[in-house]
Amino acid sequence: MIRTAALYALALAAGALALQWVQYNYLVRAFPVEVYVGVIAASFAGLGVWAGMRLARRPAPETFEKNTAALASLGITLREQQVLDLLAAGKSNKEIAAKLGISPNTVKTQVASLYQKLEVQRRTQAVQKARELALIP
Repeated sequence: MIRTAALYALALAAGALALQWVQYNYLVRAFPVEVYVGVIAASFAGLGVWAGMRLARRPAPETFEKNTAALASLGITLREQQVLDLLAAGKSNKEIAAKLGISPNTVKTQVASLYQKLEVQRRTQAVQKARELALIP
């Protein structure tokens, strides 16, 4: 059964290839200038992409090291660091609570504590300041 199906699939693939070849030959004979211009354009586009990738290579990203001195001086706890990481990932209070296995009210308290320690008033400000201080990647 499998052999029959494989032979049938092979025959259909060969037929499709033959039809595509006939269509290609017709197009090349009917529109020779357009085909050659298209081939040349595709070649130059490919060359441009290749050259762009070779010339605009980005350096390897540096490894991130947390600023432990800033964490200690600000008095940010391990749990607050976890909350800050999840804030940076764009998680809501409910999502943070579910991820860490704590209540949403505890998350609110820890977020408020982070705001106070980082001297900010919004989530985006907290994430931005934490990145500036190298507390999060």
